[in-house]
Amino acid sequence: MNQTKTKVLLVRFANQLKIIEIPYFRGAVLTALGNQKDLLFHNHTEDGFRYAYPLIQYKSIQSKAAIVCIGEGTESIGNFFTHLHEPIKIGTREMLLELENIKSSSSLIQVWDAKFSYSLRKWLPLNQVNRDKYEFMNDLRERVLFLERILTGNILSFAKGLGIHFEKQIDCGITQMQEKGVMRYKNINFETFDIKFWSNVSLPNYIGLGKGVSHGFGTCVLINDF
Repeated sequence: MNQTKTKVLLVRFANQLKIIEIPYFRGAVLTALGNQKDLLFHNHTEDGFRYAYPLIQYKSIQSKAAIVCIGEGTESIGNFFTHLHEPIKIGTREMLLELENIKSSSSLIQVWDAKFSYSLRKWLPLNQVNRDKYEFMNDLRERVLFLERILTGNILSFAKGLGIHFEKQIDCGITQMQEKGVMRYKNINFETFDIKFWSNVSLPNYIGLGKGVSHGFGTCVLINDF
């Protein structure tokens, strides 16, 4: 197993940002970078799309704009700081981004004998295929088990995107699930879930799990229940 620590950079701004405005924030950052933007900022290639875990993610944290950079993404963000003096446009609002703070951390992402408790907000676990399967289930426990399997896959996909492969089995369990909501992503309405879960994998704060993580969905935060 890869024992190298993964670097995570949390860039927080003082500017207010609603969750529904995150796609505009992402677009504004890309516009500001122009031709100087790195592939990791947008995940698009000349041949189509970079189908790997997004290493730069745009967020609304405590209703303020933020960018989370993971692994190689921490090296790419530096170029954006040279553009902070330029106004950006969020929908119809024009603003000058005001840097609030930058927090750098390193995490050892691996399977442990201990359990870690997390909250996961605006999680998008369901696509068209597994949504139909989920809706067909009548038993609540069956639905929870189904979502737990998807969550396990999301954690594995996150680790794979960083070149991390687990030698031990990963476990997770959903402990709390709020009433689902609906949000629009890529012009399609998706069901979102706010949940609490435990896992034997240590995960960095504010990384995304599931669909749409580059647009702020599925933000994972450690809580101290165990």
